[in-house]
Amino acid sequence: MPTSTLQNTATSTPTFWIKWLSYTAEFTVLFGLFMVLAPGLTQQAFGLLIFQNPAQISAFDSQATAYIELAHAVMGSVMVGWGALMFMLVRKLNIKDAKETCNMIAISVLLWYIPDTAFSLYSGFWQNAVLNSGFAVLYAIPLLALRKYYK
Repeated sequence: MPTSTLQNTATSTPTFWIKWLSYTAEFTVLFGLFMVLAPGLTQQAFGLLIFQNPAQISAFDSQATAYIELAHAVMGSVMVGWGALMFMLVRKLNIKDAKETCNMIAISVLLWYIPDTAFSLYSGFWQNAVLNSGFAVLYAIPLLALRKYYK
């Protein structure tokens, strides 16, 4: 790896923040995979989160339950792709393009967070807005911390 990477800078090493960002992207992928590969557990988790009842979604009629399973699988798949891209961006992070790379990740997170959270609040599902905020904070903290390392 070239010595110009942020991970290997001689004067200041922001490896903690890069690892945090990398782990957050990995967590995003794993969360998405969970949604795709464990539909029953996903429905229970969101039933508990949204309705305070893990069995609520399975109590809907079979068409509604099947559609919710499809929606969770699609959202999970999108999260896998999105998280994988962010992980690859973080792995290639270097001094030369750190600001641009971090801005791409930040813009991506904001373009997801704002409409998703706004609609969650508008439709009365504040619990999803809280979940979204947790993800956004996991990205925001290292992105803000890495700003001082930009050239």
